[in-house]
Amino acid sequence: MSFQNKVVIVTGAANGIGRTIAKEYARNGAKVVLADLDETEGKDVIDEITMQGSEAYFLKTDVRNETDIISLINQTKSEVGPIDILINNAGISEFKSPYELTVAEWDDILNTNLRSVFLCSREAAKHMRENEEGGAIVNIASTRASMSEPNSEAYAASKGGILSITHALSASFSADKITVNAISPGWIETGKYEELREIDHEQHLSKRVGKPEDIARACLYLTDEKNDFVTGANLVIDGGMTRKMIYEH
Repeated sequence: MSFQNKVVIVTGAANGIGRTIAKEYARNGAKVVLADLDETEGKDVIDEITMQGSEAYFLKTDVRNETDIISLINQTKSEVGPIDILINNAGISEFKSPYELTVAEWDDILNTNLRSVFLCSREAAKHMRENEEGGAIVNIASTRASMSEPNSEAYAASKGGILSITHALSASFSADKITVNAISPGWIETGKYEELREIDHEQHLSKRVGKPEDIARACLYLTDEKNDFVTGANLVIDGGMTRKMIYEH
């Protein structure tokens, strides 16, 4: 897959999964715009990418803020070029008892994880529909949209909302040749992979814990022009965990 000179925006790109997604697009020839609040880490990613001879930009963006999002999209269009791909990756979590979770905490998670997907997609699509070949949007959801541990209400609600808005947007943007898909990661280790225990790997049907590269490759697949028959879909990447029947003995 080649993304030569494609303009790609990745939100939450300074760390974790988003960082790897941004680097993978750059490695495949794209011009990547990193949207994040973490300027220090964001600029480190830019340095890594440019040292490899690729093109990358950092735009400080608070995805909870509509004005910031509009500025991100407009600046990308005017300074980098027509927007081809948007990866809505930014997200936060707060695992706290529903008896204690405040409205402010709930709103912060929903605004960061879910409302940002709507706002970024809306603004990017306004420009993508001007492209002859349309565009592609990928929203990073989670397997927690369909399965839960205690005290994860706000996070689960935000990720469930991402799945729903994904198929809704795929219908709304179809006339403009814009595909919209979701990816639901399971356990993706963004820390010290070598420190994971054997049981961590063995409990997966894949016999290993996931890596950020697993999600990055899926983004490439879903945004490749040849795969425009795939839209409104949710690609679960979890090593088989949500398909595993588990009994406690």
